[in-house]
Amino acid sequence: MKTLVVCSGGLDSVTLADKVARENTLVGLISFDYGQRHRTELNRARRAAERLSVPFDLIDISAFGRHLAGSALTDEIDVPDGHYAEETMRITVVPNRNAIMLTVAFGIASARKADAVAAAFHGGDHFIYPDCRPAFTDAFQAMQNAALDGLGRIELYTPFVDRSKAEIVAEGARLGTPFAETWSCYKGGARHCGRCGTCVERREAFHLADVADPTGYDDADFWRAATRGKANHVPG
Repeated sequence: MKTLVVCSGGLDSVTLADKVARENTLVGLISFDYGQRHRTELNRARRAAERLSVPFDLIDISAFGRHLAGSALTDEIDVPDGHYAEETMRITVVPNRNAIMLTVAFGIASARKADAVAAAFHGGDHFIYPDCRPAFTDAFQAMQNAALDGLGRIELYTPFVDRSKAEIVAEGARLGTPFAETWSCYKGGARHCGRCGTCVERREAFHLADVADPTGYDDADFWRAATRGKANHVPG
């Protein structure tokens, strides 16, 4: 199955790219510049494509992204610290982001005669990101079946949609994903901050998967306090 992977350069999507390369036919990685506050992830996505010897396309939708105001990922709003389960993390939602990016990706996949578009949505995203949930992926598939009727069916491949971040780490370890070459932090400093939602989730996932975490964090211990009392509570 010829598959185009939507790759941000984060741990989940790079692991997905490795999974597709191992199990199917990876035809390329596609990333989006939607005006996010830093480009560190995008550079990691490009490196992943080079490592996997596939084409890399960076689609510039930043002019459109400027109209998606109000998110800490696109505006000059402080990225909150803490666990994804905190209500404060809702400020990191970019309205309709995944629907927009997938629509573009499906158009490109159709033009290139690919069979599938892969996205690394996972169970940990469900709490605050509505366009990462199974209901969204099912509805999007139905919409694309209608949109591309007569042009060939393209599957939306989301193997992690019901899996935890820890399970993705375990999968990446099995595949040999170079975790140190991926980026999760929303703040985009020289190192992972260790305090934002994605850093906390990343650090916790390595612990739960019992996989060594090669990531350098400015605050490597904050995750313990942030996860205390949450669903995947890890004792301090």
